[in-house]
Amino acid sequence: MSTYRVAQVTAPGGTFELAEREVPRPGPCYVRIAVEACGVCHSDALFVNGAVPGVSFPDVPGHEIAGHIEELGEGLQDRGWQVGDRVAVGWFGGSCGHCGPCREGDFIVCQNLKVPGWTYDGGYAEKVIAPVDALARVPDGLAASDAGPMACAGVTTYNGLRRSSARPGDLVAVLGLGGLGHLGVRYAVAMGYETVGIARGAEKADLAKQLGAHHYIDSTSRTPVGEALRSLGGAKAVLATAGNSAAITATADGLTHRGELIVIGATTEPMGITPAQLIMGAQVVRGHPSGTSQDVEDTMAFSVLHGIRPMTEPVPLDRADDAYRKMLAGRARFRMVLTSG
Repeated sequence: MSTYRVAQVTAPGGTFELAEREVPRPGPCYVRIAVEACGVCHSDALFVNGAVPGVSFPDVPGHEIAGHIEELGEGLQDRGWQVGDRVAVGWFGGSCGHCGPCREGDFIVCQNLKVPGWTYDGGYAEKVIAPVDALARVPDGLAASDAGPMACAGVTTYNGLRRSSARPGDLVAVLGLGGLGHLGVRYAVAMGYETVGIARGAEKADLAKQLGAHHYIDSTSRTPVGEALRSLGGAKAVLATAGNSAAITATADGLTHRGELIVIGATTEPMGITPAQLIMGAQVVRGHPSGTSQDVEDTMAFSVLHGIRPMTEPVPLDRADDAYRKMLAGRARFRMVLTSG
């Protein structure tokens, strides 16, 4: 019997432990992926803690997966995929194809969205079974340890910016310089925006400069963030990567007319933004949910073209619990990545 290893939690909030499972065969229109790397995302905590409906235990999280196809299920012989193809799977782990959003072609907001680690076993493992519509082709020149985070952190920031109303030359701010924000700043610079990094503490200014930001705002300084943004002319877009409602709220007053606040940092706390703030300047607040497998491919291609890579700390699969705890504590610089082999 052939087996593979997974890092799983057996109860909500539990500690990761290694387990061996029998290697499964992929069903029709599914593939088996040999996982080479998987990023550790803060959203994994939703599943580890059983904080969303439908999570079953033992749970194997992980939705920043990169590896290669090991076996094709039935019905894929003429779909353009072959054994050995390098692929990535992110938050978008497949769609139902029949709900209202899917019928409109808006697959990322599928009402029955498949998410690795939630609706099926994720990438904290040596192998993953995934539906074919979740597959993004990894380009040459992009290592698996870089491609994995691109499938969630990368696509979320890249897609959020390219779908914004900002145009090259506009002032664009990125709130937070962590796992999402450090990529957001680099994408914003590469897209031609006058880029502002916003974070806590004067010491982050050097990091913002290293990432290419043209300006840095210390959110702990005496000058309110909104006022600091207005002194630069006002932001056409703010990409809020920090999961902190108070910090997100503080940027709203820094938007220019018809400016846009794009929220990708998840939190359940309400934001303190009033209708009056938005009406007079015709401003917009919207959430942005990652991207499809095609968006992931676009993100990786753009990253290769501009030499953009995530800052990662690779660790072996058997140290999954250490990597997860380091991420939760905010000590990752900037993406913990589990590696197999």
